[in-house]
Amino acid sequence: MQEQSDDSSEDEAAGDADMDFMRNLFSSALGLSSAEKVLDELTLDGVARYINSGKCKNIICMVGAGISTSAGIPDFRSPETGLYANLQKYNLPYPEAIFQIDYFKKHPEPFFALARELYPGQFKPTICHYFMKMLKDKGILRRCYTQNIDTLERVAGLEGDDLIEAHGTFYKSHCVSFCCRKEYSLEWMKEKIFSDDIPKCDKCSSLVKPDIVFFGENLPARFFTSMKMDFPRCDLLIVMGTSLQVQPFASLVSRVSKNCPRLLINMEKSGQVKPMMSLFGFGEGMDFDSDKAYRDVAHISTCDDGCLALADLLGWKAELEELVKKEHAKIDSQDAKEKASENKGATAKASSASAPPEPKAEE
Repeated sequence: MQEQSDDSSEDEAAGDADMDFMRNLFSSALGLSSAEKVLDELTLDGVARYINSGKCKNIICMVGAGISTSAGIPDFRSPETGLYANLQKYNLPYPEAIFQIDYFKKHPEPFFALARELYPGQFKPTICHYFMKMLKDKGILRRCYTQNIDTLERVAGLEGDDLIEAHGTFYKSHCVSFCCRKEYSLEWMKEKIFSDDIPKCDKCSSLVKPDIVFFGENLPARFFTSMKMDFPRCDLLIVMGTSLQVQPFASLVSRVSKNCPRLLINMEKSGQVKPMMSLFGFGEGMDFDSDKAYRDVAHISTCDDGCLALADLLGWKAELEELVKKEHAKIDSQDAKEKASENKGATAKASSASAPPEPKAEE
């Protein structure tokens, strides 16, 4: 039933995209396109003034692996440091196989070995994550759409309703058997992964997989239903740390209204409209540099530096730095308590094992 629901949602989304394309075609051909320039200038300062004006109440953030690299989590495609460049040790037929569902079902070992290295809970959220939390606290974040599976948005304080985890999450796991689909918790999966066990369902003995979306699987149905509600209402789109190369996530930038400003914070310009499409005025990508540019801003920097720069212009920098400091200290304190508890348990276990057996009482 779930599979049918996802398929129909994807079909509907494809149909919507076709309609948008045709609408743009006729609007452009007939000269009906009437986009209003909302930003007073196409700079980070212009974006900050717009946010501070009070007119901006429904911000959507679209984020990718680049927001987590400063936490120590590698992105996928960087030539030497990216995840795909460092998978030789797993003897894969090709790098992407580690995230392909058919390969996983036959050879789950490489994925779970990688999961030990990247498991949620071993990293702290970044400045960028906490900037989004501040947008939520100030009541102007409509939703965060993330490609990431590291759950750092949740650790930073974004809750289920604040998030669309487009490529799934480690937060929950399910049995891969369509007839079973028993659900397992983050703690259950963590115990299995770090005990070097391949997680198997205790009900039917099939593999258990974290709810991350592998190649060959559908995106969560909630991704498709939420985007239809959220993007027409969006009054500022902030895109951070993504190459905008993976569909259908990348196409979301074209689902906001023509008046909605779009800010990219990234190490390079991404998601740009193709030159031929630009000639016809189609809104299938970002336009930072042409004579027709009127709403897209590219701030080329790390995501953390970009968020700090924007926070500074908004008058939030000290508040953001204090939030990061306080939350990181809380995580460090919790980690120290857990390690002390583990060490205490290990010491007690070792002591019990080495103690001589008590003599039996004489009858």
